[in-house]
Parts: sequence; structure tokens; C-alpha cells
Amino acid sequence: MGLLRATDPAVLAGAPFTYAEVGATGDAALPVGYHHAEHRTVVGSGRAAFERAAAAVFDWRAQRGVGLRVCADGPASTPGTVVVLTAGLPRLGYDIPCRVVWAGTDGDECGFSYGTLPGHPESGEERFTVRLTPDGDVHYEIRVFFRLASPAARLAGPLGLALQRLATARYGAAIRRAARG
Repeated sequence: MGLLRATDPAVLAGAPFTYAEVGATGDAALPVGYHHAEHRTVVGSGRAAFERAAAAVFDWRAQRGVGLRVCADGPASTPGTVVVLTAGLPRLGYDIPCRVVWAGTDGDECGFSYGTLPGHPESGEERFTVRLTPDGDVHYEIRVFFRLASPAARLAGPLGLALQRLATARYGAAIRRAARG
């Protein structure tokens, strides 16, 4: 057990979300009263690159690509899956618990959204999508709305927001590497 550890995913299966707007990353407009971020980048071209990128998204490769450890009670492609991401050192890590609220596994748009659970430093939702456009480009998209929820997150303030922007860029780099094969 580390210093700031939540628990294992099975214990969080029935935990309530820490925000009311569950599923809102799929809406045209993100909810008011939160910080918003949207990021889109081209990660490849063609059906094969799309399939590799989608597989990477569902394999938590973006999260692993920024150095998070992943412990999930199921796949990202299944709504209801609980994942505990851990940042930091194994014994002194900070657990970041989430639950998958949406997954799309068919067609030219694949991905998932997860929402925050008690113990997460933020309150909100994040969506990771890979899209094959009609012209053959493969886009990786992230949509997020959040509020700082924990005392540590509020204390970090602007530094925490800067780290989140850095993580978003690194998520894209991880999926780009996967798309290339």
C-alpha cells in the first residue's frame, strides 16, 4: 500500500461518480462550471493504422505512455470497467480511480470515456476517441471536463493544469507510435 492509495478496482465497483453529468463528453457542448479541454491530432493514415490506434486506446496505451500504472477489472471497451491509474512511485504512488461510462467499438469511430470516482484528484470525465476520416486520416481525440477535487490538486493549481496539458500531448504521442506499428 502506498501513501495516497485508493483501493483495488473491485472495491470501487459500486462507488458513485464524483460528478452529475455522467456521459457528457459525448454531448455537443461540455457542461458549464468545469474546465474544458479538447485536443485532436492526426496519428496515422489508412484502415490498418486506425485499427492499431483503436487497439492501443482499448489497451490503455495512452495512460501507460505517460507513465501511469494501470489496474483494471475489465477492458476499456466495456462500460462499467473500473480502472485505478497510479502516478508516482510504487510505494508512494497516488491512485486515480475511474469507471468506463461509454465505449464505442464498431465503425470508423472507436474509443471510450471514463469518469472520476471517490479518491480521484479531479471530478469529471475524459473521452478518448480514434476516428478514421473519409479521406483516410486517423484522428486521435481527447475531450475532457473537470474540476479540481482534492486538496492536493487545488494546492497544485496551475502546475497541475500544466501537467495535464503535458499528459494530453504524451497521450497523443503514444497512440501515434501504436498507429505506425
